[in-house]
Formats: sequence, C-alpha cells, structure tokens
Amino acid sequence: MQVATAYSFGHLHRGNSHPLRLVAFGDSLIYGFGDGVGGGWVERLRRQWMLPESAGHVLYNLGVRGDRTYQVAQRLENEFRQRGELRNRVPDAIILSVGLNDSARVQSPTGRSYTDFEHFKTVLDNLLNLSQQLCPVIFVGMVPVDESKMPFQDCLYYSHADQYRYKEATKLACELRGIPYLDIFDKWLDRGSDWWRPRLIADGLHPNAAGYQSLFEDVTSWEPLASISH
Repeated sequence: MQVATAYSFGHLHRGNSHPLRLVAFGDSLIYGFGDGVGGGWVERLRRQWMLPESAGHVLYNLGVRGDRTYQVAQRLENEFRQRGELRNRVPDAIILSVGLNDSARVQSPTGRSYTDFEHFKTVLDNLLNLSQQLCPVIFVGMVPVDESKMPFQDCLYYSHADQYRYKEATKLACELRGIPYLDIFDKWLDRGSDWWRPRLIADGLHPNAAGYQSLFEDVTSWEPLASISH
C-alpha cells in the first residue's frame, strides 16, 4: 500500500489558483445511463462548472456501462494520462464509482458472484493504489437496487445483502488509504423505499432523472467536492 506517498484530496483546493481538471471513472452510474434529461450526475456537475460564476473546473466523464472494477483498473492509467489540458500535463484529481457490477450473482439469486469477493478485494486494492499514486482520489458509492425487479437482463441478480458486502469492503479499503468515500447506499436506504424506489428506472438498477438529480445534490453537498467548488 502506498499510503505514505499517496496524494491527499483534502488539500487539493489549497494553492490552486487555476481551475482544476478532474476525471470520473466507473460504470453506468458515472456514465449517467437512465437520465435522458440531465445526462447523469457527472454531466450535471460538468455543466455547473461551465457556468461563468462557477469555479470553472473541467470534468471528463470516463464511465463505461457494465464495467467491473478490474476493467476500470485496466484502462485507468492510460486514459488518465490522455486527459491533460493546457498547463496541466495530467488531471488534478480522480473520481471513482465502481463495484455494483461486481456484486451481481449469475443465473440465480444464490449463483456464483460475477466477481468473486476475495478477487474483488484484490483488484480493488490495485485500483485504489494505482489511482492514489497518480493524483488525489475520492470515491462515490453505489445506489441501492430494487430487488423485486431482478434478474437484470434475464441473468444477473443484484441484492442489498451482496451490495452491502461489496460496499463495506470498498469503504474500508478507502478508509485505510485516507480516500474520502461517500456512502450513497446507506444514505438512500435511510431515506426509505418510498423515497428511493421512484428514483430508479424500470430495470431496478439505474437511477432516473430524479435519481441522478438527487445524486448530484448528494455529491455536491459532500465536503470533499463542496470544498473545491467554492
């Protein structure tokens, strides 16, 4: 683990007189699938930062639908190094959001995990270590699924129990490295099913426009991002 030499997101907003360049890596939650209105929470944040009165940060959406953690890890460094801009040879920070696809079970609710749990922890460690050696990192967690809508695409079964297990492993791995982690899963469940269920599209997996608007509000009110937005 490269904790001693890792970059800290907490100090990113200090000493930067120019707008920052950020890249967002992950799955469909980063890509914004399901939101035909605002294009997802990352796109909403990108547009906000384009307003004349904003901080003027630049945000690249590098989400890929269906990506699991190992796929994000495979492409991260190459895509990161292609997103330098103007004075910046490479981006200033990385936003990560991945893990939901890893947590699915294949063919039945008790089938094999799409990504074996122990293997997931190994590839997650690799992803976080690599990311944190490149620049400061923050992690935005997954939304809860609607279990009554499973299976997804007739073969993948997502459950809150599996989501929780993978989420907690991710949260712990981030805490050990000092990476800020936003626990969307717990935050949304705490608001009750009458609140979060209407914020998912019919597949029970992806947020709709209202869901992504809520995600946008959760993320932008979170101290690590709020601190660089003002």
